[in-house]
Amino acid sequence: MTEPTVDDIDALVGPATPHFAFQIRARVRELIAELPEDDAVRRYGEEKMELLDRLGFASTKSENADPESRERIGWETIPSSAAASDPLPRGQR
Repeated sequence: MTEPTVDDIDALVGPATPHFAFQIRARVRELIAELPEDDAVRRYGEEKMELLDRLGFASTKSENADPESRERIGWETIPSSAAASDPLPRGQR
């Protein structure tokens, strides 16, 4: 297998949605597992894994997105109004 690149990581993370964030995080972890601790691609992958972890507890990947209005009809059916840059605390889904 060839050495993973930043482009490989971006190809996995780019289309990520909250529904698949944890599965994609696992794939990134597998991709970078064999890289040395101080490798730049590994560090980049770890940063993206943190983003994916936050995304799993959010409803959008958008940076600093405005939260969904709690006045919206059907609010109680929305699992989270949080953005990945400010996710809900774990356990408050």
